[in-house]
Amino acid sequence: MQKETANPGSREADAANRMRAAWLRILALTQSDALDAAYSRLLEAATPPTYRLLRKPESGMAMVRARAGGTGVQFNLGEMSITRCAVVLDAVEGQAATAGVSYVQGRGTRHAEQAAVLDALLQRPTWHQRVQDTVIAPLSQALDAHAAHQAATAAQTRVEFFTMARGED
Repeated sequence: MQKETANPGSREADAANRMRAAWLRILALTQSDALDAAYSRLLEAATPPTYRLLRKPESGMAMVRARAGGTGVQFNLGEMSITRCAVVLDAVEGQAATAGVSYVQGRGTRHAEQAAVLDALLQRPTWHQRVQDTVIAPLSQALDAHAAHQAATAAQTRVEFFTMARGED
């Protein structure tokens, strides 16, 4: 068997893809009103480049798959509505046009468009840190706090089962 040589560029691409997947996850899971507020804060601080819709926000259905017991055979659980959008930021001084995409749960066309614009801005070096600080970091903290609150609420209903040894001789 021949050993494949590692391509150093592919590790960088893998890291970039993981980072992008992380911010796309945050943008998709955030509530629409929280994303709208964060997007407005970003627009108050600076004017982003203009963009055009590559694919206008459109809603559709996706099949949700599950596993019996979390590890068993996959089965179709049901359908859910999703909205997708794709935008292209116009080219500016020395920077090529940048495409951004989003897929969000539900029928939030505004949410999908804002998430796609933010995805494109995050790919631009001049905007990346500003969007991270103004939008992604606060939304990530809010999602983490919400998850911790849900875990704490669920933990209150946990039942501990134990067996007691009978005192039989």
